[in-house]
Amino acid sequence: MASKRIMLIDNEEGLCRMMEAILTDNGYAAKAYTRSFEAVEEFKGSDWDLVISDVKMPGMDGLEVLQRIKEKCPGMPVIMITAFATVEMSIQALRRGAYDILTKPFEPEELLYRVKNALKQTELLEENQELRQELVGKFRFDNIIGATTGLRPLMETVAKIAIRDTSVLITGESGTGKELIAQAIHYNSPRRDKRFLAINCGALPESLLESELFGYKKGAFTGATENRQGLLEAADGGTLFLDEVGNLPMNVQKTLLRFLQEQEFHRIGDTRPTKVNVRILSATNADLLADVEKGTFREDLYYRLNVVNLRLPPLRERRGDIPLLVTHFIKQQNEKFGTQIKGLSSEALQAACQFSWPGNIRQLRNVLEASMAIETAEVIQLDTLAQFIDTGKETTAEPDLSSDNENDYSSALADFETRYLKSLLQKTGGNVEAAAREAGMNMATIYRKLKKYEISREDFS
Repeated sequence: MASKRIMLIDNEEGLCRMMEAILTDNGYAAKAYTRSFEAVEEFKGSDWDLVISDVKMPGMDGLEVLQRIKEKCPGMPVIMITAFATVEMSIQALRRGAYDILTKPFEPEELLYRVKNALKQTELLEENQELRQELVGKFRFDNIIGATTGLRPLMETVAKIAIRDTSVLITGESGTGKELIAQAIHYNSPRRDKRFLAINCGALPESLLESELFGYKKGAFTGATENRQGLLEAADGGTLFLDEVGNLPMNVQKTLLRFLQEQEFHRIGDTRPTKVNVRILSATNADLLADVEKGTFREDLYYRLNVVNLRLPPLRERRGDIPLLVTHFIKQQNEKFGTQIKGLSSEALQAACQFSWPGNIRQLRNVLEASMAIETAEVIQLDTLAQFIDTGKETTAEPDLSSDNENDYSSALADFETRYLKSLLQKTGGNVEAAAREAGMNMATIYRKLKKYEISREDFS
């Protein structure tokens, strides 16, 4: 790894040489300048990792050096050295972007400590930028599986609305990838450099949901021992995704509507409004218009959320994407667990393409993960796949949307979830926390489903 490059600027040649020697002896590539004009003239951000400059120098003083450095490279950390660290001077330096102020005289250990901290901050900033770029790349439209086939019309719409700061309601059956589309909208929008936060409105009780979204003021209720920021405030400048928005209780719907109208809300127990700039994306697998007619969902809120509607098709309507998705998920699991599964056998792939996948993409991913966990061959065989889905009775015919079919759907989904939960518990020895981690699910969800299907984790421990 290349040595970190440090520019030293101080008109005291003795101090300059001393710092240069200390830093060089500790593995840094340091270069000293005794003339501030010359240093600033030669400075190029790509050549340096850190600048250390004295404050009091003839000609161009340290504060002006700081300003010029920041104009050329805003992210460059600069440590200022002074013999007289007055409050006023310190405030000026910090306002102009100084990372730290070092007071003369100082010990070598202190210099090295300050340098290490400044460089660590730079590394964290660079790492965050790399991670952000990785996220942006991950959610590029052409990286979404099926965007070139079954999802092309939808993704063309997503590309248009991503750059427009408007509310979007994403509808579709459970497991169709609604949050993935919400993330794609965010990371292809002008808000991509700010936070994307998500909350499942059906996973929390009403009392917790309100405080989670809006936060609360100290003393607002028993247990509120300090001020707490809610998700809306934490997402300021970015995007908040409300999954299963149809589960919002009426009092929360009212507060959310006010926010959408005025871009402000009240923390619980606070009399002063909090103003933030957040884009709201929401999703539901329910019929919100039916809920409006029943009076369980506000009509005015529905139209505020549903400025643009995106319907995600179920997997049975985009069967041509199944081979692409299978390849993607197997590759993903191989990388995660270090396995070498090459794919599905031709019979297993045919069965996968014919199955109706009531749990959609989520079910396909989980079935592949479970199959890979127990497969002993290089490819997943039909017998292995048949342990998790019905490979003999499903056809490629479009499903009848009658009430009987709804019962079939519920039955198939329950059968799959039961099999999958048992395979998870078998794999983890009944450890629910490990099972939740394996499935990428919330522990509370796992416990709720175990209770629903009367599965005892003790049977697997």
